Amino acid sequence: MAKKQHFLIIDTETTINDHVADFGALVCDRKGNIVKDCAILVGDFYGKERLFHDPNANDIWGYAGLIKREEAYARMLLEGTRCIATVAAINRWLEKVAITYAPMMTAYNLAFDASKMANSGIDVSMFPDRFCLWHAAAGIYGGSKEYRRFVLANHLFNAPTALGNMTYKTNAEVMASYLSGSMLPPEPHTAIEDARLYELPILLDVVKKRNWRERLKPYCWQDYQVRDHFTV
Repeated sequence: MAKKQHFLIIDTETTINDHVADFGALVCDRKGNIVKDCAILVGDFYGKERLFHDPNANDIWGYAGLIKREEAYARMLLEGTRCIATVAAINRWLEKVAITYAPMMTAYNLAFDASKMANSGIDVSMFPDRFCLWHAAAGIYGGSKEYRRFVLANHLFNAPTALGNMTYKTNAEVMASYLSGSMLPPEPHTAIEDARLYELPILLDVVKKRNWRERLKPYCWQDYQVRDHFTV
C-alpha cells in the first residue's frame, strides 16, 4: 500500500525587524484531515519587538491595527489558543513532523515566509519537497475568465501605483473566497487561522487538479494589470 501523502502548510506573522512573532503550521492529507498543528508565539521575538506595522497606513497594518493585533494576541494567550515557545522548540516540532510524515511543504507566499524563518533561526531545511501555494493558485486560477468575473463582481482591485499601474488581487483571502463562491470574512492575519481557514481550502483544491505542479506560475504583477483584462 502506498504511503499516504501529507502536506505541511506554514504561515508566519512578523515583527518590524523581520523576525517571526507568530508561527502557525498544520499537517494535513489530501482530504483535508489535519493530523498535527502548531500555533506558537515565538518567545525569542514576541513581546520583545513590535509587530510589523506601517505608521502611514490606515488599515490593519497601521498603528491602530497594531494595537488591536497586540490585544488579540494577549487574549489568545489567556484563552489558551496560543502558547509562547522558543525557536528551538519549534525546530524540534518540525523535526518530528519531518520524521513522522515527510510532508510536502507550502506557504501562500513561500519566499516571504522562508526568508522570515531564516532570519529567525527556524529551520525548514528538512522539507526539500516544497512549492509556493500562491504560484499554484496564480497558475491554475488567476488568469481564468471565471476568476476575473469573480474579481469584477466583488471589485477586487489593488489601488493604482504612482505610475498608474493597477492590478487585480490574487491574495489568499481572494483565492479562498473565489473557491468558496462568495466573499469570506477578511483574513485575521494571525498565522494558524490564516493557514487553516484560507490556505488549506486552496491547497485541497489545487492538488485535485491534474498535473498541478506543472501549472505553477511565479507571480508577476504585469500579468494581472487591469487594463489588459478588463474593458469599460
